[in-house]
Amino acid sequence: MTEQLDAVTSRTAVDVGERDALKETLEDYTLRFAPRSYRKWGPAVVATSALGGIAYLADFSIGANIGIANGTGNALWGILFFAVVVVITGYPLAYYAARYNIDLDLITRGSGFGYYGSVLTNLIFASFTFIFFALEGSIMAQGLELGLSIPLPVGYLVSSVLIIPLVIFGMKVLAKLQVWTTPLWLIMMVGPFLYLLIAHPDSVETFLSFSGVDSEGNPLGKGVSFAGVMLAAGVCLSLIAQIAEQIDYLRFMPPKTPDNKRRWWTAVLLAGPGWVLFGAIKQVVGLFLAVYLIANVSGGFGFANQPVHQFLVIYEDMMPHWLALTLAVILVVISQIKINVTNAYSGSLAWTNSFTRVTKTYPGRLVFVIVNVAIAVILMEADMFSFLNSLLNFYANCGIAWIVVVATDIVVNKYLLKLSPLAPEFRRGMLYDVNPVGFVSVIVAAGASIGVFFGVFGETIKPYSPLVAAALGLVLPPLIAIATKGKYYLRRTDDGIDLPMYDEYGNPSDAKLLCCVTGIEFERPDMIASAVPGPNGEKQYISSLALSCDKTGEHVLPAQK
Repeated sequence: MTEQLDAVTSRTAVDVGERDALKETLEDYTLRFAPRSYRKWGPAVVATSALGGIAYLADFSIGANIGIANGTGNALWGILFFAVVVVITGYPLAYYAARYNIDLDLITRGSGFGYYGSVLTNLIFASFTFIFFALEGSIMAQGLELGLSIPLPVGYLVSSVLIIPLVIFGMKVLAKLQVWTTPLWLIMMVGPFLYLLIAHPDSVETFLSFSGVDSEGNPLGKGVSFAGVMLAAGVCLSLIAQIAEQIDYLRFMPPKTPDNKRRWWTAVLLAGPGWVLFGAIKQVVGLFLAVYLIANVSGGFGFANQPVHQFLVIYEDMMPHWLALTLAVILVVISQIKINVTNAYSGSLAWTNSFTRVTKTYPGRLVFVIVNVAIAVILMEADMFSFLNSLLNFYANCGIAWIVVVATDIVVNKYLLKLSPLAPEFRRGMLYDVNPVGFVSVIVAAGASIGVFFGVFGETIKPYSPLVAAALGLVLPPLIAIATKGKYYLRRTDDGIDLPMYDEYGNPSDAKLLCCVTGIEFERPDMIASAVPGPNGEKQYISSLALSCDKTGEHVLPAQK
């Protein structure tokens, strides 16, 4: 492939942006469909890699924070509500990613947003990645401060810069990292919790009866209420966009065939919406450990929401302090590296995709790895950990609106109303620039729920902003699709290629066509006919990659009436 790139980039006829975009083939297919020739991993490896990214410790902090503020009862019901929403919305997205080998941005384009309309949701996702990169980096810096006496500001920088080299090489390195570190991580995380249950069985009753404490550590005595449940769920639902990071791995699933369909479905369900089962369990455990610290450790309230201290206290009950401290720091470092390589990786995909689509210039994914990490460092230095609940509650409104709208378009508009094309379309020229079905729905749903969150519609409804985002995200796409009669989904129905798009099992075809711009062969789903005929008037084809960087638009096919 390197030789091909060198040969093509020497051609003076190729635009600079298009030459640069060719490097993307070596950068994990940032802008496009993941070809079968690249997808050499089995379902188990892909699933393990995807689930390796949920090793993060932020769930422990989230569970601790919502329980401390609202009590165990409200927190548990809120976590359950969050898990149900994630499973329902995550399933159709995970299926489309694994079946058609495209990321969530490409799914979003053809699910009600249009070619440029999904840039809006890309920005929402990019925000998710740097917010949670900063959160995880903060937790890692806390571990470095505790174990190595590294000041927090320095720890923030170290925990961020450390990630960059690991992300450069994409899926090939990330798959190995996630697979090899997962067993050690499981032992170090599950062991202390099981020990606590066995050695201190009374901690279970204390946990179940915990009713929250105020900022001074005084009991609140909160009972279960719908408002309390929604406040807890709102923080948890900030994680709804995690499905996009799972999809960045699931797009590399192998074709589904009669021979592997059971393994294929198991991997998709477990590593797709199934991530939330592990996330919910971690949130409950995080709250359990926080309550134990508050009840049994002097001054425990001050650090009950910090995972490194949670595990240190339990380790110290099992072994000498020096060993306990060493293991706690190792656990934090492993966990945070596992998730932050995913945050940096997915963030770089989102930023690169949006930038290239808008500017028709491909700067390379590494540029946006650095951009994403830099934004996260700024958040860490601003001590985002201290206002975590408020930040996550605010972000949840945007994340819920996006995910629910796309899931609704797939389930309702595609399968029930049949107004949205069943097969996902992402290629320039095939889609309208903006489709009001998804674009308007997200703006209205997110905008209204943010207004509710800030009390614009009164204090009574304020805790229910997540419900507002979800309800509008569910109702608006079908209404707008019906009102517009689905006319803004496809600009064209014919891509000008006679070869079938899918094989006999419904998988994207691996037939290859030559791109007239780059001189490289690409697989059929990634190609479209060019509006520019060949030297002898023959039909030419162009890859979606090269078409993304076509600044003149001369290769874009005209709209069909």
